Parts: sequence; structure tokens; C-alpha cells
Amino acid sequence: MAVINAADVAKLRRVTLAGMMDCKKALEEADGNFDKAIEIIRKKGQAIANKRADRDATEGVVIAKTNGKLGALIVLNSETDFVAKNADFIGLANKISDLALKNNPANLDALLALQLEGTSVADKVVEFIGIIGEKLELSYYEKVEAEHVQAYIHAGSRLATIVGFTKAGVDEQVYKDVAMQVAAMAPVSVDKDSVPENIIAQELEIGKEQARRDGKPENMLEKIAEGKLAKFFKEFTLLNQEFVKDNKITIREYLQSINKELTVTNFKRFTLNI
Repeated sequence: MAVINAADVAKLRRVTLAGMMDCKKALEEADGNFDKAIEIIRKKGQAIANKRADRDATEGVVIAKTNGKLGALIVLNSETDFVAKNADFIGLANKISDLALKNNPANLDALLALQLEGTSVADKVVEFIGIIGEKLELSYYEKVEAEHVQAYIHAGSRLATIVGFTKAGVDEQVYKDVAMQVAAMAPVSVDKDSVPENIIAQELEIGKEQARRDGKPENMLEKIAEGKLAKFFKEFTLLNQEFVKDNKITIREYLQSINKELTVTNFKRFTLNI
């Protein structure tokens, strides 16, 4: 039996973030073999993950970051709010977000396959399940690429946005204003032309049904529904929304007052249950 000293335990702790006793037990089981001890800790995570597979992981953190022209938004879920506030858990979410910015993966599967500290992101999450003891899941990843991308994380890291703009070099507050507008007002698209057809059809049908319930003539339903759709565009498309800091102008008008060529190209928004 190899002699397990405190330095070896501390080193394994730094690499895996597992508890000191778990690290000591893993090294003892591995007879002092460091790589084997890491594998033991990872297998423990997989075992716990299998046991907790049917649990709901609806808490967690939403992280948004940008390097200027690329923005990444990820969601790392946990079972409890207690774990969502754990420093190691938040650290893992930030490492994954940084990795996404560095490598610009195409989608969530590609992000999960990237290497993080000697293993895939997917396996690193499983490893942390063994450390933390409850189900964790990297459930969401989206990116935005543009001349300038602004990130915003609301207090508590349960709501975040990334927003792409056509021009860089504008006052930083302008970008922040729009990113916070997306967070606060939850638009469905940038402009009315980018609203998905299924949402338009749904809103028209809702408008007709409401008018029908209000006793409006059948031959007027289509016109009434179109009027309600126009209101929907004003309330739920970003460029047509009233600016929350000055409701006398729209977001489009606000941006054009800064620079005629400044507009939003794309955005992503995610919120956990609030």
C-alpha cells in the first residue's frame, strides 16, 4: 500500500475539486497512482449521475460572455438553488463559457465534446456530479457573432442576454441599454420580419378567437386580428419596442439617434424560473 501524503491529496483536490476525504480515499484505492485516482473520482460521478438521472435539474446559472465580436450564452443546471450558489459550480460554468468563446463551437453537442482540463466538457460535468452529489446538466448554449456583441447577466445569474450590433466603437452604455432591454422586455425577435411564421399564425388565430368571443361580426375578425398582430409586433419585436428608459421613442429610434447605421443583428436570451 502506497503512502498517501497531504501534498498528493491537495494536488488531486486542485485538479478535480473533489473533497479532501474523497481525494484521499481515491488515492488509497489507486495505490497512489494519480491518474487512476482521477479516473476513480470520475467513475464515482458517473455512478451518482446514473442514480439521479430521473431527477429534475431546474436550478442553476445562466452565463453570458463576449470577446467583442462573439458572444456565448450557456446554462448549467443543478437540482437545488444551494448548489447553484456553490463557488465550484459557478467556476465550472465560467470555465465552460470561456471555452465556448475560445473555440466557437457550432452547437451544444460540439461544446460538450470540447476538451476541458484533460476530458470532454460532458465528462467534466459528470465528474462534478460526483463532487457535488446531485444532478447537473449543461442544457443550453447559443452564440451571436457581429461587429460588436454585448453580454448582460442580471443579478443572481438566472437571466442573461447577448446582443449583436452592426457597428463597434459606440458608447458602451448604448450597447448595455439594449442588452438590458432584451432582458427586461423579452422580445421574440429583432424586427417583425424575423418573427417565425408559426408565431404569426398563432397570434392571428388568438386575435380572431378573442374578437369572436367579444361578439364581433365574422367578416370583421380578420381585420381585427391584423390590428392585434400589429400591436404584438410593437410590444414583442425589439426594434419596435418602446425604449424602457424613454418610452417616447422606440429602440430603433434610440439606436439611429446614436448612429444612422447602428441596429441589432441578432440576440439570445435565457431565463431560469424567476
